Amino acid sequence: MNALSPRLAAIVDALPLRPGMRVLEIGGAPGAAAKAVAHRIGDGHILVIDRSAKGVALIERGAADEIAQGLLSTRCVAAEDFTLGPDEAPFDLAFAIRVGALDGRHPEAGTRARARIAAALTPGGRLYIDGGNPLRQVELPTINPDTRHERS
Repeated sequence: MNALSPRLAAIVDALPLRPGMRVLEIGGAPGAAAKAVAHRIGDGHILVIDRSAKGVALIERGAADEIAQGLLSTRCVAAEDFTLGPDEAPFDLAFAIRVGALDGRHPEAGTRARARIAAALTPGGRLYIDGGNPLRQVELPTINPDTRHERS
């Protein structure tokens, strides 16, 4: 596994990871952080979503071993369009690094993305983004438990 940059290492170290977690990374290309997370969550799983097919291809090339072991998967989708797949379990934690929809650069997309992420997390699930020391938690909208994981 390639060494993480000091910045990415600090971000991964700051995530409250534990074995068996399901983690969602938003905008994860080229996949360095996702690979590090995959190795820290044991028999858990990390799904990396990215709006760019080129980005997803980079992740798939760089994390082929983790994908083959069932630790990591990818999906080409924008955060504001993300929904859980049929029979897909919700995620315990989500994180994003330099994602415009979540860091304030694209407010409208951010509103939609936060709602989609909230609906894909377990009750009490949290979203972390860069820009803190090194991370900050993002407040998510409250989702009605009866509609939490409905696909739209």
